[in-house]
Amino acid sequence: MSFPTLNAYLLEVSSSLDNADAFILAKLLSFKDSHVSNPKLHKESPELLCQRILDTPYDELVAAHLKGCVAVANCNYREAYACQVLSVQIFVRIFQPQKDDNWSLPLMYTLILDLRNFANEVEQEILQHNKGKKGDTLEKAADTIMSCFRVCASDGRAAIDVSKKWGMLFLVNQLFKIYFRIGKLHLCKPLIRAIESSNIKDEFSLAQKITYKYYVGRKAMFDSNFTQAEEFLTYAYTNCHADARSNLKRILIYLIPVKMLLGRLPPIDLLHSHNLSQYRDIVMAVRTGNVHLLNCTLLEHESFFIQTGVYLILEKLRATTFRTLFKRVSNILGTHQIPLQAFTEALHGQGITDIDMDETECIVAGLIYAGNIRGYISHQHKKLVVSKVNAFPAVAS
Repeated sequence: MSFPTLNAYLLEVSSSLDNADAFILAKLLSFKDSHVSNPKLHKESPELLCQRILDTPYDELVAAHLKGCVAVANCNYREAYACQVLSVQIFVRIFQPQKDDNWSLPLMYTLILDLRNFANEVEQEILQHNKGKKGDTLEKAADTIMSCFRVCASDGRAAIDVSKKWGMLFLVNQLFKIYFRIGKLHLCKPLIRAIESSNIKDEFSLAQKITYKYYVGRKAMFDSNFTQAEEFLTYAYTNCHADARSNLKRILIYLIPVKMLLGRLPPIDLLHSHNLSQYRDIVMAVRTGNVHLLNCTLLEHESFFIQTGVYLILEKLRATTFRTLFKRVSNILGTHQIPLQAFTEALHGQGITDIDMDETECIVAGLIYAGNIRGYISHQHKKLVVSKVNAFPAVAS
């Protein structure tokens, strides 16, 4: 296989610059392109030839990229990451002075994607060899991405068709991916505010809006704003392409617990079709009031629920499951004065034998306080006295 020479590659870069063709330029500076494996481009010091063919500071940008190609060929991702940080810094110097012009946005997208990918590679090395501070590389990558975001967000005077603001949502989504991975969700708040106050927030591409809604929905879930979480995650799920099975599953991992907390249980066939059998017994437990099954399922799939960050959300379903069980007991007895002993015995019947009358009374009191039961406890008579009308309100209400 014949490879183009470094001189031919640089002339192609020069031509793309002369034609202001950011798509070709982005391809020539992308680490996903085939030129990265071209041994004729692997020069330790390409600066002189870059200076001869390209204007400053594009010569610096391309030289940094070529050094990154050498680093990738040597599987040195720390060096590749450092080269990519330099590439983005040089790009910002080029990008910021461009008035009334956003032609280079596709190049920015490529540079930022490669930067985050290299940061992920370095993080993997840190985890495997325990050399370095976990999350530090990704956090520094986020700082570099923020330098691009500030340029885009501050471009308020340009006409909308040439505004750099079109790059904001892409950058926000990349920052979300980093902040969620390193557990710094509080840093998402100013980014959300910037997008929501933008006059083009509804004009971004559908793919970018789906990613944005997915992450904002997840953040709302962690903030216990379940109504908003359902709204954003439902938008992401509804608008996601039907063939993007992995993305649909990723959205459902969070949408299903949110909907269950709001009193809407998913059909079992939906769980099967997206290979989410971990939720099957959770749904059955909540539907039937089987507290023991809920506890066992949370324990069985604990690693999955913790890894995805939904364990504590699913824990909240315990109150809903208690409510369902106690409602069934109330329906069986057919009275609005229910002995607390009946609830205790129902729990014992499920195999939960370590709960006594006092603990049952505490559980019932918590359900009354949360609005899951309308009534009061007669401590003297050890009975729950429930309302004769809608004693167990629907969870969705």
